[in-house]
Amino acid sequence: MSGGYGPPEELLLSDDPVFDALIVGAGAAGLTTAIFARRSGATGSIALLEGARTPGAKILVSGGSRCNVTNATVTERDFWGGRPTIVRRILRAFPADDTVAFFRELGVTLHEEASGKLFPDTNRARDVLNALLNAATAAGVTILAGHRVLGITAMSDGFQVATSQGPMRARAVVLATGGRSLPKSGSDGAGYAIARQLGHTIVETTPALDALVLNDHEPLHRQLSGVSLPAQLAVWIDGTIAIRLSGSLLLTHIGVSGPLAMNASRHFLRARLERRDASVTASFCPGLQLDDVDAAFLRAAALSPRNSLQTWVATLVPASMSMAIVAHLHLDGTIALAQLPREDRRRLAAALVGWPLHVVGSRGYTYAEATAGGVALDEIDPATMASRVCPGLYLVGEILDVDGRIGGFNFQWAWSTGCVAGRALGPGGRGYTKG
Repeated sequence: MSGGYGPPEELLLSDDPVFDALIVGAGAAGLTTAIFARRSGATGSIALLEGARTPGAKILVSGGSRCNVTNATVTERDFWGGRPTIVRRILRAFPADDTVAFFRELGVTLHEEASGKLFPDTNRARDVLNALLNAATAAGVTILAGHRVLGITAMSDGFQVATSQGPMRARAVVLATGGRSLPKSGSDGAGYAIARQLGHTIVETTPALDALVLNDHEPLHRQLSGVSLPAQLAVWIDGTIAIRLSGSLLLTHIGVSGPLAMNASRHFLRARLERRDASVTASFCPGLQLDDVDAAFLRAAALSPRNSLQTWVATLVPASMSMAIVAHLHLDGTIALAQLPREDRRRLAAALVGWPLHVVGSRGYTYAEATAGGVALDEIDPATMASRVCPGLYLVGEILDVDGRIGGFNFQWAWSTGCVAGRALGPGGRGYTKG
């Protein structure tokens, strides 16, 4: 092992190598944990165990292979799942500004784009991953790819870890295995079974940040595939609006996608998981109510009574959508505004602010960018990310019952939880790896 921490061969060639800390998962949270453990003064043997042949696959594919590292503004209100007070405490221990400085130190400078998203100046996710791998290696962390963890048993003096390459032992273990999203990247949910085996409660999971699939009999999305517009989605649960979200909506051949639909997906899927009556409506006039749209129509009719209905609707939504909506409502698009009956006018206004989306589900974990559910957050000490039920165990990143909205927030959760756990593994921390 480089960096003056002792050669890894001495451990790896033994029949039952003993590490001071084993971090299961060499993704964003696991790599950050290892780096901050060393930065915090941990001098014992630390290894990252990665089941895939190459680490960091999810980093490489994120943000269209550009990696949305974090967001300019991150608070607990950008997350769902665990208790906001716990999320806030963890985020404040390593906020977004610290993330920017951390990556700058690693040689990766960031720039801000729309909605506060921060990307590497090179627009290359590979540069983010390489910086983390190089930092971990330079700090003397052993990275063992192709070492899939099959099970972990708590012992009186640490943990027995069964891997695809043979048994190992560790004084402390960090679970950074991710959730179930993008399973081809290595996040196949195996960490949940390990956490449950070690005594943790698992909140049942669903995909998050996923496109919504609409009923095949819903014609609008197929007809308008590729159209994008600002909109608002309302998720209805048991007859009342549970949450309203605004953003960019993309219509596709299977349903709706874009940041807005992806943020809404977890709320709809969680309600369905709980066997509650869930539905979604879309407003193509975000911020306006039915009466607002009706009043706007009346003003337009007073100013330009001879303008056609089709022309006016096209001032609110893209022209192709205007034609489709008018046709769907069986209205005459050529009729003059002044001649449209009140009943049709109100029906049009209602459709523009409450278009029903007949959601049947999502594309599933294969395409989802995050996982909702996971290890119950109240079973974790937010000061250290240590398990409250299994001494010596730490849990970081997506394995926890916390999921952020789109825009770099899930990566920030990985950096923050990894930093907190890494510091806990240093001198003064409960999991200090002294060698």
